[in-house]
Amino acid sequence: MLRYTLKRFFWALVTIWAIITLTFIIMHSIPGNPFAKEGSMPKAVYDNLQHHYNLDKPKIVQYGLYLKSLIHLDFGPSMKSQSITVNDYIKNGFPVSLHLGLQAMVIAICFGLIFGVIASLNKNRWPDYLSMILAIVGISVPSFILATFLINYFAVKWPIFPVATWTSWSHTVLPSLSLATMPMAYIARLMRSSMIEVLSQDYILTAQAKGLGRSVVIIKHAIRNAILPVVTVLGILIANIVTGSFIIENIFGIPGMGEMFVRGISNRDYPVILGSTVFYSVILILLIFIVDVAYTWIDPRIKVTGESK
Repeated sequence: MLRYTLKRFFWALVTIWAIITLTFIIMHSIPGNPFAKEGSMPKAVYDNLQHHYNLDKPKIVQYGLYLKSLIHLDFGPSMKSQSITVNDYIKNGFPVSLHLGLQAMVIAICFGLIFGVIASLNKNRWPDYLSMILAIVGISVPSFILATFLINYFAVKWPIFPVATWTSWSHTVLPSLSLATMPMAYIARLMRSSMIEVLSQDYILTAQAKGLGRSVVIIKHAIRNAILPVVTVLGILIANIVTGSFIIENIFGIPGMGEMFVRGISNRDYPVILGSTVFYSVILILLIFIVDVAYTWIDPRIKVTGESK
């Protein structure tokens, strides 16, 4: 287990390094720089800014200096807001984005599993058809379209929930639903297919023949095995929620890291873009690793197989 963990840790570091390198190359290959829009800036001031942020140095030197600062967990200063650093942006924005992402993920997992189980237990009946119609709609409609629809009906026409701020629980409802609908629909479809397959297995029939109650068979035997494919895709779904939150945060005016990232791109703020990319990459890789480890808890056979090898 230790060897497997160290191997995964090594490849995680390689992946993060590759992401940093590719993002750095892409950002610096685009013509111009963060101060190109300042047309009325005197040349002396422009040259001083270039020197202050090391933009006058060769790209390989800039790359080395950035890697050195990352080792000390310093993402550098913002080039557009000199009074604040990228670390400050992350410190202020990440708790908001984390709250939104976790709330959306809880909604997606809970309701996705419930709808999937209900559909599988009522195969080819109206609960099954209704659940799958809702799932297809959830997958087909982009989150920003759904967000606009929710704002129009539940904040404008019927002022039930507020928007454009982040001060109370009611402000989190609409953005969380907008972000959770797509992964919830995907989980429901996947859980339905997996449950239908598991319910036809011999060990389920054996458990029923032993006289176990229907609820015990479904919860203890069927769901535990049927949920494995859902766990497999959780890493991808979490990535979709993270990247989707960039758009949702801007639509709802949420002061999270998504807003910071979009503003950094529009301003060509290299440290903000690189810092956001590196930070999110570390979070996503860590979550994918946790998902892999969760396999051994859900299905002990995987752990036994690994030990035998």
